[in-house]
Amino acid sequence: MPDIFTRKKRSEVMSRIRRAGNKGTELRLITIFRANGITGWRRGSKLPGRPDFVFPKLKLAVFVDGCFWHGCPRHATWPKTRAAFWQRKIEANKARDRKVNRLLRAKGWKVIRIWEHELRKKADARLLRRLQTHLGKAERC
Repeated sequence: MPDIFTRKKRSEVMSRIRRAGNKGTELRLITIFRANGITGWRRGSKLPGRPDFVFPKLKLAVFVDGCFWHGCPRHATWPKTRAAFWQRKIEANKARDRKVNRLLRAKGWKVIRIWEHELRKKADARLLRRLQTHLGKAERC
C-alpha cells in the first residue's frame, strides 16, 4: 500500500513520535518480576540509552529489545519496500545498542538485553535463570 504522505511529510510526522517504550513487552517483564518475587527494579532511568529497567543497588541495566527494531538474529524481518533504508536503520540501531552497552559498562554498570521473543510464556524458565544469574540472591525474595 503506498504511503499517503510525501517523504518530507512522513519524516515530519515520524519525528514527532516520542519514545514511550514498548508497553506490552515491558509489562510482560514486570509480570515476570512480580511473579518471581524479583524486587529492587526501577523504571524511567536517565542513564545512557534509557534502560527499560534498572536495579540501582546492583548497577544492573535491563533493556527489552524488539526483534524487528533491533535486528534479532532469529526473528528479524527485512521489509522488501525501501529495503536499503530499513537495512541502514536497523544496523544503526544495533550500532547504537553496542555503544550504549560500552558506555554503561565503562560507568560500572552490568547490562542485560532481553529479546522480545524471550518474553513468551514458554521461555519463562530460561529467562528467569538468566535474570537470576545477574541478580543473585540480593534482589529475590
